[in-house]
Amino acid sequence: MARSPRAVDVPLRLAVSSAPLRHRVADAVVDALRSGRLRPGDTLPSTRTLATALGVSRGPVVAAYDELAAAGFVVSRAGSGAVVAAGADAAARGGAATHVPEPGREPVASPARPAAGPRFDLRPGRPDTSLLDRAAWRRAWRAVGDALPGNDAGEVPRHTLLRGVLADHLRRSRGVVVDPDDLFVVPGVGGSLRALPEAFGLVGRTVALEDPGYVEAWTAFAAEGARTHPVPVDADGLDPALLPADARAVYVTPSHQYPLGARMPVTRRVALLDWARTTGGLVVEDDYDGEFRYDVSPLPALRSLPGAQDHVAYVGTASKLLAPSLRVAWVAVPRHLRNAFRVAVESRGLVVNEATGLALAELVSSGALAAHHARASRTYAARRGAFVAAVADRMPDAVLEGVDAGLHVVLRLPDGTDDHEVARRCSRVGVEVSPLSAYAVESDVRGLVVCYAGLPDSSARAAVELLAGVMAG
Repeated sequence: MARSPRAVDVPLRLAVSSAPLRHRVADAVVDALRSGRLRPGDTLPSTRTLATALGVSRGPVVAAYDELAAAGFVVSRAGSGAVVAAGADAAARGGAATHVPEPGREPVASPARPAAGPRFDLRPGRPDTSLLDRAAWRRAWRAVGDALPGNDAGEVPRHTLLRGVLADHLRRSRGVVVDPDDLFVVPGVGGSLRALPEAFGLVGRTVALEDPGYVEAWTAFAAEGARTHPVPVDADGLDPALLPADARAVYVTPSHQYPLGARMPVTRRVALLDWARTTGGLVVEDDYDGEFRYDVSPLPALRSLPGAQDHVAYVGTASKLLAPSLRVAWVAVPRHLRNAFRVAVESRGLVVNEATGLALAELVSSGALAAHHARASRTYAARRGAFVAAVADRMPDAVLEGVDAGLHVVLRLPDGTDDHEVARRCSRVGVEVSPLSAYAVESDVRGLVVCYAGLPDSSARAAVELLAGVMAG
């Protein structure tokens, strides 16, 4: 059975070449297929999202997608965007291409990277999985062995045990009171977001999103037929007063705005909930790393406000707390939308296998997850402190944002700086970071998004020395 499409955010590298830009974009996609970063069934980012990420105009990206579709690498599906075709990876590995290179326009070879990879991988979204308690991890998976799998191939795992312990976990850690029957276990945040437009009647309607914001959310809503509208964020996150009059839903990250790190104050949270009550709109709250705060206590989730249960769809994930490779997220939906969301999730095959659900339930119920959270919080706080101190010492004029929460910070760059080029220069000296402008649609923001979660305290100064060298050069 073909797997359900998953929206992906694959960083593409354009070859240095005099070839037309549309060919270079198409070649970058084929190269991603050849390396395994893209796979059959994956949904490519929207043309607008990819153009923004690459720092190019949209026209060549549209032409490249047409070229890929004509060659059979992707299939365009109404309402689902461009999906990688079956066998496209094998074709790419076999040397197939979308066009014949013009004489004299062969790509210039990029400098070879060391086989060991970058010295410091500081791209966001990468928690330190080595912090997991191996003994507790093994115990959780041994517990799975006591449960026999079901014999109905068409039955969708209900994850009754996991939903029960998650409901208790959310109540204690995030102030969210939810009935286990209102919780859904899905394979990652992207999967849950792709089910929302159909379930909540958002196809063809306007969904407001933070700008800059989470690229996968933009991709998911656009691919499923919603009209996306950017709303600029400031030091307090998204301002509800700026929501467009025709918005039917808004996607927000109030606990730690992604990627800038703002913490939405209670005044705006109440105003956002008032907007939902008044207009009948839906607030989609992505609490992707709300567990990690260092200088102040975490605010309860937006969903915890009185009356929010009828207007807020709460999305949580194990990606930052445990590991992205688990591909486990959970969604608490308003009760009147529960059946529609279930149909949308199951019709797309957005299923977490039963064994993974049981193992995660054991981690939560045994207390291992709480112990891991405490250990990881201490470690990340120390790493954050070491990184911030090194920046203050080596780059005293640098402006850092989002330092009081999460697993990453934003290093601002002067207006007009090509942060994609700065990120490429960092890569050449062995430091992988992400350009801030790649997360923007209309906002003119420049900087580097730097994740310190996997950077040991003892290595912070060395990493910052390399960053400072790039800035000075």
